[in-house]
Amino acid sequence: MKKILLAIAAFALVPVSAHAASLKELTQDIVELVNTSVVPLFYALAFLLFIYGMVRFFFFGGEENRAKGKTFMLWGIIGFVVMFSVWGIVRLLMTALPG
Repeated sequence: MKKILLAIAAFALVPVSAHAASLKELTQDIVELVNTSVVPLFYALAFLLFIYGMVRFFFFGGEENRAKGKTFMLWGIIGFVVMFSVWGIVRLLMTALPG
């Protein structure tokens, strides 16, 4: 599984690195790729995790499903809090540091 993910990542970066003339441009292209692809994917996964927990909590019967639903919703919220916090810290550093 790790080999497959590594191969996909390598092929995803080939078009980015093919036209980059310098290390700075390559780094900017990789950061742009992460900002436009990976970060929204993580937000979507956290949202889907929360929704799955909510559906499991409200619509599936039994105490076990309610407990599992609470757990999924909690982890979805924790994911959102962590991602928004990291995003805020990065934004703060970007505005505070010169350059």
